[in-house]
Amino acid sequence: MNLTLYILVVVALFLFSAIKILREYERGVIFLLGKFYKVKGPGLVIVIPGIQKMVKVSLRTVVMDVPPQDIITKDNVTVKVNAVVYFRVMDPRKAIIEVEDFLYATSQICQTTLRSILGQSQLDDLLSNREEINNHLQKVIDEQTEPWGIKVANVEVKNVDLPQEMQRALAKQAEAERERRAKVIHSLGEYEAAAKIGDAADIINQHPPALQLRFLQTMVDISTDQSTTTFFPLPIELFGPFLKGLESKGKNDPGNPGTA
Repeated sequence: MNLTLYILVVVALFLFSAIKILREYERGVIFLLGKFYKVKGPGLVIVIPGIQKMVKVSLRTVVMDVPPQDIITKDNVTVKVNAVVYFRVMDPRKAIIEVEDFLYATSQICQTTLRSILGQSQLDDLLSNREEINNHLQKVIDEQTEPWGIKVANVEVKNVDLPQEMQRALAKQAEAERERRAKVIHSLGEYEAAAKIGDAADIINQHPPALQLRFLQTMVDISTDQSTTTFFPLPIELFGPFLKGLESKGKNDPGNPGTA
């Protein structure tokens, strides 16, 4: 009886240590006597104790923060840049056999590549062409991690910290650019207004009654305001004889230098 109980206990312990359950996003890399055997999972997996060994690998996408890196750009500006990398394991066998710690190795590759690529870029490109730089980083990092069975899906540069001196310089540059645009827009407005006034003057010159109509319209506009000023319009023709008399008197005056 004791022997039977002992056998049952041994069998229970064997089954308990041999039976493994892998989730849907997990795979098990099985080694048989130290050699690669196969990749199993998900679900119920039996691993013979003492003969086989299983290493779990997650196939979910890993979101990894790249620590801030001190970078000297191509135009000799020192900036501090950090990024985030999205990757996942595509081949569990390579991820376990080809590299000791694929998470640590991927992190180091991302840091060195970030310094290398951004060090070849201008500061203006780093600030404005962010999408192009991200695509370049993703392509380079993915090529280096491909032998490890890892697929880099996306790389995003998060923050670019500039020195205080450079921030002030960029602020002055942006302010100067805004002032330049304002002056250009103001000049264009003045030019268009002058052109319209010239066109209006040409039309009035061709049609003299239009000037009188404009004068009357101005009086109507002024009279609508709360003003104590009163206008008495007089036709300019009433002053014609007076102006002619002054002109003739000036010609007949002996002291007038215009007469010979």
